[in-house]
Amino acid sequence: MLITRILTALVLLPLMLAALFLFPAAAWAGFSWLIVVLALWEYTRMVGMSLPRQACYLALSSLFAAAAWFGHWRMQGAEHGAVLALWLLLVPAWLAKRWKMPSGLTAWLLGWALMLPAWFAFLEWRPNASARDALALLAVMGLVWVADVAAYFSGKAFGRRKLAPAISPGKSWEGVYGAVVCVAVYVALVDHFGWLDIKLPLWGLLLLALPLTAVSVCGDLLESWFKRSAGIKDSSRLLPGHGGVYDRIDSLIAVLAVSNALRALGGM
Repeated sequence: MLITRILTALVLLPLMLAALFLFPAAAWAGFSWLIVVLALWEYTRMVGMSLPRQACYLALSSLFAAAAWFGHWRMQGAEHGAVLALWLLLVPAWLAKRWKMPSGLTAWLLGWALMLPAWFAFLEWRPNASARDALALLAVMGLVWVADVAAYFSGKAFGRRKLAPAISPGKSWEGVYGAVVCVAVYVALVDHFGWLDIKLPLWGLLLLALPLTAVSVCGDLLESWFKRSAGIKDSSRLLPGHGGVYDRIDSLIAVLAVSNALRALGGM
């Protein structure tokens, strides 16, 4: 399993970096939409959509993405505010109350609310095929990867107090603390190398990284709750050794959406 996981990562990481740094804007939009629509497909399976409804939902979603790209649509202030309300208020409440999986129209709307802002963030963090824009987006994605890896190893080494045993028994508060510390070091390095074109002092970036780390954890826990509610271990088997696409981007969609909203609303 570990070898399969490593081999899959060795294929996916160069592909992601090549797309990030080399693809023109249109190709990047298509590539990032492929990531999002695959995760959206896995979400439809979790909420129990029938095959005809899945096909209709994914077709409508892709038509919207195409219209948004060709129409040069971007998220506005009210939509960014809704994203912050979703991830900073609704999702923590959902996890605390352990609400049931949605169905019907609510499931359709929730899927869009989770995935579409992340796709727009892919485009808005990286509007052009320039190294500067690519590094900025890579820095944001790197925060998620650092938090995830640090939480895993810190939890393995020091984990005692369970974070959310009814949702994801393997996660601990010690893992979260390890993630916070490592993210702080990572942000300091990113600031030192000038990857992020954000006019904030280091202490401001560190304060911004704290809620983003919490959002990353919430994104992971939300998908874990979806899977537990659906009675499945992985969102799919598309990625050998890793599960599904949603398994890999559960935290990323949250951090991308929230960071993009904060940047837009804060004028950064």
